[in-house]
Amino acid sequence: MSTPRFLTLPPGVTAQRLETPVGSFAMLEARPLTDVVERWPALLVPGYTGSKEDFIAILQTLAQAGRRVFAIDLRGQFESPGPDDPAAYTCAALGADVDVITSLVGDGEPVHLLGHSFGGLVTRETVLDGTAKLASYTLMSSGPGGIVGPRERAGRTMLAELPTLGVERMWSERLEPEALRAGVPDDIIDFLRRRLFANSLTGLLAMGRAVLDAPDRLDELCQTGLATLVLYGERDDGWPPAMQAEMADRLDCDCVVVPGAVHSPAVEAPETTAAALTRFWNAAESAILHR
Repeated sequence: MSTPRFLTLPPGVTAQRLETPVGSFAMLEARPLTDVVERWPALLVPGYTGSKEDFIAILQTLAQAGRRVFAIDLRGQFESPGPDDPAAYTCAALGADVDVITSLVGDGEPVHLLGHSFGGLVTRETVLDGTAKLASYTLMSSGPGGIVGPRERAGRTMLAELPTLGVERMWSERLEPEALRAGVPDDIIDFLRRRLFANSLTGLLAMGRAVLDAPDRLDELCQTGLATLVLYGERDDGWPPAMQAEMADRLDCDCVVVPGAVHSPAVEAPETTAAALTRFWNAAESAILHR
């Protein structure tokens, strides 16, 4: 799971709640400190067991380029409620939620859409649906299909154990010891615990299955013609860097490898990540406006 390094909201960033026809969603909104909005907005979607806080370190920098930037909790994640219905947590269902949210935060303007990890599989459904008004699409530390390697093995073990062990034992026997060994500060450990326990258990199981078993839909994504960026850490331990590089080749799109980052570039290398996103978003806007 992504582990934010701080939780204090930077200047210009506020916690909001977005009421939509498909539910209530917690989000963070970042605005330029000048309050002068000159560019199209962006929507950031977190990964499995993640939340909007995974983007705290890049929100202010992104907004200073002159745009509103929104980060959300998907339904069933942390502060966004979700039902006890597994069908509500498929990539398609969550992608439909993102479609609705995109139209609301865009308010008539095209939106730059970004999905991190599992959020990439979710937002891919939004893109393929074709109804959202999008300016660009970024896959951050995501992949062409279900996750592979060590994270796949850990995920399948967790899904097998979670129904019997429960969230409490998973936290106390696995996740908390891992955080302590990594030297995570006490206030962040407390946040990680609160976030995990706030998740819908049904959602954890269903989204877990989705991130493991998602099909490869890159061929369909290629047909959209949407400006796309593949961005990942040079030491990503989710989808292997070579697989993500191949994905960029298949999509014939821009590719940014973030030095020093692992699976959460927005946490591990925020300035480099924010600079790369701003360059890409500005170029995508310019290309659309000058057609």
